[in-house]
Amino acid sequence: MPARKHHNVYVVELDEAVRKESRFQKANPGCDPGGKCYYVGMTGLSPEERFENHKEGHKSNRYVREYGLRLCPMLYEEYNPLSYSDAQEMEAELARILRRRGHAVWQK
Repeated sequence: MPARKHHNVYVVELDEAVRKESRFQKANPGCDPGGKCYYVGMTGLSPEERFENHKEGHKSNRYVREYGLRLCPMLYEEYNPLSYSDAQEMEAELARILRRRGHAVWQK
């Protein structure tokens, strides 16, 4: 039986102020100071619903709640929907891709 594809990966652009956070800095050594800051996640909801939940404080990541600016569908929409295991792999891969491009990334 094939895996159900009802999970999504998503990318949130974070405000540059997140760079002042010690844990965020430690997770992104050597990132390009001119690069953007992102949060990469996966969800069983739509990316829009999940972003709203973050901003409202429901099962939220603090960096998204405090610094989240907007979803970046151009970075993820071509991959959705995915099975749970494929979404886990794609979440990690998106984080790697963005880091290789010099961006600072937080991934849960």
